[in-house]
Amino acid sequence: LLFLSGLVFIIGFRRTFTFFFQRPKLKGTSFFFGGLVVVLMRWPILGMLLEAYGFISLFRSFFPVAFGFLGSFVNIPLLSQVRRGWGPLGVF
Repeated sequence: LLFLSGLVFIIGFRRTFTFFFQRPKLKGTSFFFGGLVVVLMRWPILGMLLEAYGFISLFRSFFPVAFGFLGSFVNIPLLSQVRRGWGPLGVF
């Protein structure tokens, strides 16, 4: 529920609705909302597994972009030092 409300606050209700109910994404949407219903019916583990599958199905095309963005963190000076094993104060 928090994920959905956050998405509505960020991109708006209409764009959230059109994102979830696009024809190619209906399978992921049904698993996501079905998992939400199962969690509310007090089967949390099964519901979370269904939600996770739906989330992966819905955002499958976004993952390469996100991983590319995470790969660009090595270009940030402070983070590249941490990655090499040196903390900001040279403690490591």
